[in-house]
This record gives sequence, structure tokens and C-alpha cells, in this order.
Amino acid sequence: MFSSHTYIQRRNLLCHKLDKGLVVLMGNNESPMNYADNTYPFRQDSCFLYYIGLDQPGLIALIDVDENQTLLFGKEASIDDIVWMGPQSSLAEKALKSGITKSFDIDAIYDILNKAKAQDRTIHFLPPYRADNKLWLSKALNLPDEVLNDLASLSLIKAIVQQREIKSEEEIEEIEKAVDTSVDMHVAAMKTAEPGMTEARVAAEVHRIALAQGGNISFPIIATINGQTLHNHYHGNILKEGDLFLLDAGAETARHYSGDLSSTFPAGKTFTPLQKTIYEAGLRAHRAAVNSLAPGKRFRDVHRAACLSIIDSMIALGLMKGNPADAFEQGAHALFFPCGTGHQMGLDVHDMEDLGELWVGYDGEPKSTQFGLKSLRFAKELKPGHVFTIEPGIYFIPELIDLWKAEKKHPDFLCWHEIEKFRNFGGIRNEEDFLITENGYRLLGNKKKPMTVGEVEAYRSAR
Repeated sequence: MFSSHTYIQRRNLLCHKLDKGLVVLMGNNESPMNYADNTYPFRQDSCFLYYIGLDQPGLIALIDVDENQTLLFGKEASIDDIVWMGPQSSLAEKALKSGITKSFDIDAIYDILNKAKAQDRTIHFLPPYRADNKLWLSKALNLPDEVLNDLASLSLIKAIVQQREIKSEEEIEEIEKAVDTSVDMHVAAMKTAEPGMTEARVAAEVHRIALAQGGNISFPIIATINGQTLHNHYHGNILKEGDLFLLDAGAETARHYSGDLSSTFPAGKTFTPLQKTIYEAGLRAHRAAVNSLAPGKRFRDVHRAACLSIIDSMIALGLMKGNPADAFEQGAHALFFPCGTGHQMGLDVHDMEDLGELWVGYDGEPKSTQFGLKSLRFAKELKPGHVFTIEPGIYFIPELIDLWKAEKKHPDFLCWHEIEKFRNFGGIRNEEDFLITENGYRLLGNKKKPMTVGEVEAYRSAR
């Protein structure tokens, strides 16, 4: 946890942003694997962490906006809990760590909520994304569970997005710890991977480093020779000479702040000439996006810069033709880049996306429905304090190539005869994490991930 003062300030600001009512903040519970005491690894809800900070299951907080006070609800540890888990802090002791002076048994919350409903007070809650929390909220508010997402408080969602998206100095410091560990994970992969090794061996070494730093991974590791599959979590392939290996992995600190990096490197010691050509095209797109960063700039325009760079490279290779700006507007480039250039990052690796991409990434503006552009998670104006990824990639997806070719899509821009030559190439991606400052931007982390062909091949040759 940070100091109790941090959480008190955060709750005060939230109360200032809301007019009235009660805010229900549900912490997460443990989830059993096959019986109650054999659980999956616990992960606290990120909004609960942000405003309360307590990283234990079975807690709920009520923030009374009118009184600007917070109540904590939970269960005291039983002697059985102590026998199996050791000494436990009392509920009151937990509450004080967050600057909360009033704590109650979990069952007391029902009377408070019923009284608030009888007084016609506004009860704010967020869209529940876990089944157990949805069932609890349905019972507590006497509402059908299927209407809860529709009735979630839009004013609370907007207030939280506005607050959480601007990272404080102590948050940035924590994120940089995660980024530095993430760099160590990627360097270890470059030093470890070799032909004849399974993807799982590399993934295990990457995961080990995150755990050794006292945290964990910030999302399931992507470690694959099939980089054309954007979120590939299968680790059963064996690396071969001539393969490209794509690693997308990040660390999460003990305070649950995230890092998120991607690397692509040869399974052997060096890139082939063709791999080097596509890899450097990806780096040019990465630099084009980074060079576009500035406070006041819309992230959609950063994405456009990356896409235009990819289009230029594809034209130079004979895979595309025509006017780059027109090709972008019509979405022809999405054959090679069917996703977005980045997303916000913080307590979640895809920060706050449980609150709704429309508000987190677009400030309520409508999203594009165009293939490729519809997958851009973050498009709005950049502000000092925004933390996000930059991760353009170039992908050759055989199934997508076959579909678009059969549909004769974008004949003015796509050169199918040349594209066919690349259908088994795979995919490449490089990713770094950035902060918008008052005057520009800066790369996060004190360690630099190997990026250039020379840097990557130096690690591959030294293994």
C-alpha cells in the first residue's frame, strides 16, 4: 500500500467529482479451483485498490459522498483462519491502513443500503465483471442481475476514469519498477531461447523473473513462433532455426502496477534478410508513432502515423500501391495491422477497461466500426499523466489473406500476387511504455529493452 494519506486524498477527490449519494466499491473474493480452500491466485479489483488499497479478499467499501466518509465492511478472522493462515489483522486495523475509521461486519451493509434506498438516495456502483460480485450486488440492491450493467453509474464511471487516467508521481514510480522488471524478462528470453527448445521453456524463465521480484506477470505470457496470432497463449511449439519468436510479456509489482513490453527476435543468432526487412519496417512504424506523441495530440493520430508508415513500407515492398492516406482511410492496411497502436496502462495492463472502452479510450465519442480501426482501444486527446503502450506490428495472417483475397477487397491498394509470397512469414511486434509530460513525452523505465537489429542480434549471439 501507499500511505493512508494517498487513499484519503483519492476518495476526497472522488467525492468532489460526484454530487451526492453512496458509492459501493466491491473488492474481489477468492475463487475456488475445486473446493473453497483451494483457490486460484487472488487479484484485488483495481478500483478498490486505487481508493482503498487493501489487498485482501472479502471486503466492500461504502463512500458516503454527502458526508465525505468511508465505511469498510468485512469479516473478522476466525480461529480456523488463524490456524491455517497465521495471525490476521482485525477489520479495524485494516481500515486504519486506508485512513478509514469506521468498520463493520459485512452483513451490516444491507441495512445501510436499504435505508439509502428508502430515502431515495443515489447509489453509485460500477459494472460488475465477476459473477459472484454480480450476484451479491443483485441481492444487496434487490435488482435483477441482468440489468446491473445498464444501471451502473455513468457519473461514477466518468469520475473514476478522469481521476485514474492521470497518474501521480508515486504511481509513475511504481509503473517504472514494473517496466524495469519487464525489460529483465525480455532480455532473459533473448538470452535463453534457442532452437530445439519449447516455447514453454522460454515462458517459464520469463515468469520466474516476475515472481522473483516479488510481484507476478501482468497478463498471460505470449511466447510464440506464430506471431501472426495476436494473442497466442499456446506454448507447445519447438523453436527451429529460421523461426521468429515473439514475446509479449509484462511484470506486475506487489502493488499491482503493470508493465507491458513486446519483442521479436530470431530463434537463431541472426535475422534472415527478409526478416530484417520486415522487422525494420516495424521499427519505423514504432518510431513514427513515438515521434507523434505530444500533449494535446489525439492518440488516433498517433495510430494513423504508425499505419501510414506501415503502408509506405508495404508499398516499397510491392505489397501495396496507391495513395497511402486513401489506403488508411479505407482500412486497406488492416490486412497487415488489424489492431491498435496502444492502450492505457496502470493498475490494469489494459487500464480500467472494465469501466467501458467508450469512456476510457474515447471520452464517450463513437468508435469506428471499420475492421482494424475498431480494435483501437485508445483514441482520445493525450494529457500529461497519461501512461500507455506503443506497439504497432506487421502480421501476415493466412486466414485473413485468404478471406480478403476471395472477397476481392481493396483492389486499388493490395497487390495479391506479392502478398501471397509472405503468407507464411508470421508476425512481428515491438512495444514500449510511455508517459505524456507537460512538454512532450518520455519512455518509462530506467532500463532499455533491446530494439534495433544490432542490439537484438548482440544478445542472441552472446547466449
